Amino acid sequence: MNHDVSEPDFIPEDLADLARAHGVATHYAGYDGKPRQVSAQTLVTVLTALGVPASTPAEIALSLQAAGEEEWRAVLPPAVVVRQGREATFPVHVRDGAAVSVWIKVDGAEDGAPAGAGGRIDLGQVDHYVPPREIDGRLTGRATFLAPGNLPLGWHSLHTLTDDVETVSTLIVTPARMESLSERFGEQLWGMLLQLYSVRSRASWGLGDLSDLADLAWMCAERGGADFIAVNPISAAEPGLPQTPSPYLPTSRRWLNPIYVRVEDIPETGYLSSADRSLVDWAADPARALDTDPGPIDRDTVWTAKKAALEVVFQTPRRPARQAEFDAFVARQGKGLQDFALWCAITEHFEGQHPAHHHDRYDCLAWPEDIPSPEAPRAAELREQLAERVAFFTWLQWVADEQKGRVQRVARQAGMRIGVMHDLAVGVHLEGADAWTLRRCLATGVQVGAPPDMYNQVGQDWSQPPWNPRALKNAGYRPYRDLIRTVVRHAGALRVDHILGLFRLWWIPTGAAASEGTYVSYDHHAMVGILCLEAAKAGAVVVGEDLGTFEPWVREYLADYGLLGTSITWFEQADGRPLPPERYRPATMASIGTHDMPPTAGYLQQEHVDLAERLGLLLEPADEARARERKIRDVYVADLIERGYVGADPSEREIIEGMHRFLRHTASQLIGVQLVDCVGERRSQNQPGTNLEYPNWKVPLADSAGQLVLIDDLWDSQRLRSLLAVLDEPR
Repeated sequence: MNHDVSEPDFIPEDLADLARAHGVATHYAGYDGKPRQVSAQTLVTVLTALGVPASTPAEIALSLQAAGEEEWRAVLPPAVVVRQGREATFPVHVRDGAAVSVWIKVDGAEDGAPAGAGGRIDLGQVDHYVPPREIDGRLTGRATFLAPGNLPLGWHSLHTLTDDVETVSTLIVTPARMESLSERFGEQLWGMLLQLYSVRSRASWGLGDLSDLADLAWMCAERGGADFIAVNPISAAEPGLPQTPSPYLPTSRRWLNPIYVRVEDIPETGYLSSADRSLVDWAADPARALDTDPGPIDRDTVWTAKKAALEVVFQTPRRPARQAEFDAFVARQGKGLQDFALWCAITEHFEGQHPAHHHDRYDCLAWPEDIPSPEAPRAAELREQLAERVAFFTWLQWVADEQKGRVQRVARQAGMRIGVMHDLAVGVHLEGADAWTLRRCLATGVQVGAPPDMYNQVGQDWSQPPWNPRALKNAGYRPYRDLIRTVVRHAGALRVDHILGLFRLWWIPTGAAASEGTYVSYDHHAMVGILCLEAAKAGAVVVGEDLGTFEPWVREYLADYGLLGTSITWFEQADGRPLPPERYRPATMASIGTHDMPPTAGYLQQEHVDLAERLGLLLEPADEARARERKIRDVYVADLIERGYVGADPSEREIIEGMHRFLRHTASQLIGVQLVDCVGERRSQNQPGTNLEYPNWKVPLADSAGQLVLIDDLWDSQRLRSLLAVLDEPR
């Protein structure tokens, strides 16, 4: 094969075959369209992370043989995923010549229940002969069976009986297609996009919380006519200090961050004694003082105050009915919740023994080597020793879940047709709770990122462990199911950050440059199907952030499933001009920008170029960057003038309103309006490529003059009311 590749590196043919057998790319197309070759060392490291030895020729030969025999060693595949209404065949491996019975037990069925009514469905064999093979010294035959197309949605079980041995596997029936928004609502809907922590009220404790979100949802629906309100991920952070600012680097994606709990709204707070109430008030004082502080959001002070107050409330006796509700919640969430709470308790316990951890996060936390997983004997000892703290962290999840549920109820009661759109981050911290509790399904020795592109020519390393696709499949995809199921609980919609990661992820060997990675493929039929199944069961809309480098068929596949994509006005261009509104993909949520870009006011003033210049992030002369960005701005403004969305010499505010008129005339089914654009905020929430250089994820909401905007005063903003009036104009 002849390829015009950069940095050529010899890859032995057997290593390339092994990589391809496990979905590891040996080549990929760069952002410039030219092919790139992956190094042999990267392939070896990535295969090792997948649990496939490949360090020597002998290991490669054995792994190749194992790859060819792996499915023959299992009676049933670990999971079979089928789209509803479609038949699917699957293999069954038994001793050659042995009789085998195969049946399905429908989800929720009791033994003996009739087929089609949630009972047993016996399956017939398909006439498809495959020659037997000798596996581990035994002649093994393959029979092919057919799963019918009339199975209900859900998680069913596959059963086989041969030689008096029963084997059980998982059969997952996913929706053929998600119900479209046009079918559900018949018209374009709009909603507010915001970073919850940045939007505070006078009742907040220095950081926007779930009660603030409920108030915002009510006002956006009642006073603005919004049909959804979208927030940043509110996933779990550290149990102690320091608190990681980025909502996209949680310790767990499944569980909630109790920093967003409103202490006063927990029912038991109303039953505190005078002394305990004073303790709560004293704890709150330092945090409440931050509500009007224009400086960066101080999560450490907020969490110190809230944790102290929550510990007081936790000790307050609960009424029998409330205790029963708590117990039921714990029982429903099962081992996953208990293991997460145990991780929190252990982390807190050893933090106290290593105060330096408060400066270096996990680096100074001496996590004991004898607790590699929740199943370790030492973990069982600590579960008993720290039982009270485990109970506390379990309770925190309950009260957070209650308040999350209240937000959705308030949103729907106020008239929102969708309600709250929650956000699912790409991954988790390398040393967080999920990395410990799900370690069997996560790859080690590698981390997720992105290859070089025109915006970041050295690539990106997100410092997150990826799902191991082999281990996840062998687990029947249950950890992934539990994640999605928990996140869509109390959600009207779910935004999936970098949904392209359900197809493939860029794996980077630990310690290597981001450019030295490669793509690893996932079973997208399973990953996308399970996402749709759990969302459909919850009645939630799914929006995938499908920006970046991808193969053309990927968007078509997502659209075929009925998932919405993402359209960003600044990125939608055709022949050097803004893409006409009628040419926008209908199945998208369209917005002007993203949380990784400056608000529209800042973008129009090129503040992102000024900031990049100050931080030394520009890869070109500043004057050239400004000229390029000015040209983009001028082209968009000229288009707005030509379409009659603004006058001949529009002001900044008029341009922003004109761009929203443009959005309203697109074919997109959902329109996202950023709250920062409603008040004229100019500062970015996140400046990619920085850590300490810029206060990422710490910028409180302010107006065009830099004055703080609290929820209490939000609807006094003439700028906001004027923009909402634009959204109310006929299309």
